[in-house]
Amino acid sequence: MSITIENNGIRVERADDLERWNDYVDRSPQGDVFHRLAALEVQAEHAGATFHPLVGFKGQEPVGLFPAFTISKGGVTAAFSPPPNLWLPHLGPLLLNMEKLKRRKAERRHRRFVDGCLDWLDREFGPKYVHVRTGGRYEDIRPFEWNDFDVLPRHTYEVDLTPGEESVLSSFSGDARSNTRTDEDRYDIRLGGPQAIRRIIRQVAARHDEQGEPYRLSPEFAVDLYRELPDGAVRPYVCDVDGEFAGGMIALADDSRVYRWQGGAKHTRDVPVNDLVDWAIMRDAMAEGIPRYDLVGANERRLCGYKAKFNPGLVRYYSLERGTRMMNLLTDVYKRFR
Repeated sequence: MSITIENNGIRVERADDLERWNDYVDRSPQGDVFHRLAALEVQAEHAGATFHPLVGFKGQEPVGLFPAFTISKGGVTAAFSPPPNLWLPHLGPLLLNMEKLKRRKAERRHRRFVDGCLDWLDREFGPKYVHVRTGGRYEDIRPFEWNDFDVLPRHTYEVDLTPGEESVLSSFSGDARSNTRTDEDRYDIRLGGPQAIRRIIRQVAARHDEQGEPYRLSPEFAVDLYRELPDGAVRPYVCDVDGEFAGGMIALADDSRVYRWQGGAKHTRDVPVNDLVDWAIMRDAMAEGIPRYDLVGANERRLCGYKAKFNPGLVRYYSLERGTRMMNLLTDVYKRFR
């Protein structure tokens, strides 16, 4: 039987009844498509990890969720959120029912919730290494700092889609605006299914091979997300040029954001495939009232020039890790588990 952690009025436990999990995700300001139960279960399966759906309560009121995963290798256990090797931009905890509280009480409740989750993991599994990557809406990472985590600031870009098509397009750089006006007789952009997902990921893998860079994402992980998440959550955009496949992008979507997840491999066509696909994703999002387009990463210098031409805002998130001194001396543990 799983233990329950009591921490000064905050109770943290493993949720055995998951019927309300997605409802809690929808209610949290930090909740997104990555936190949905089906996505978490697919993550566990493809990472070879054990999923621990941790929930914190103040009495009967939920105060937070923390989807954690453990992996054991060679007698060593590590904990992750999100699990490694799946190329997910973030996961980590999310908070509930904090907005109504004054700052002192909200911070105390937040701190005790995170303390309780980490204590639960320590008592149940004693992980030698813990890695958490938060999203941009999880802004206060001090409870992790106070638990001796090393903090690495990271960045992504987000395009504000609320002004509408004309205003968003006019904010782009000149070449990006020009590329969206490419002769429509040359190309066709459509939404595909599992076959399109596999084709896009194979193209990305081939591009990484050319550059001598590792890329181990299984196409079947993305296909399973497509099959298990609600319709429209996984969007494989395919661009054909002169009747032949040229490229595409697998976007992930919820009510607040569309994420530019996998795709965008460099191509040899004389048609600006990536610009056209990005603009198609943004136009669809605007038509549905989705307010932001997350370009998923602004950390690689060579890619920032392309993404910055869409005039995005810069958003900070955090990579958080904690390991025993001996583990840190022996190896880069995160790379080992990847």
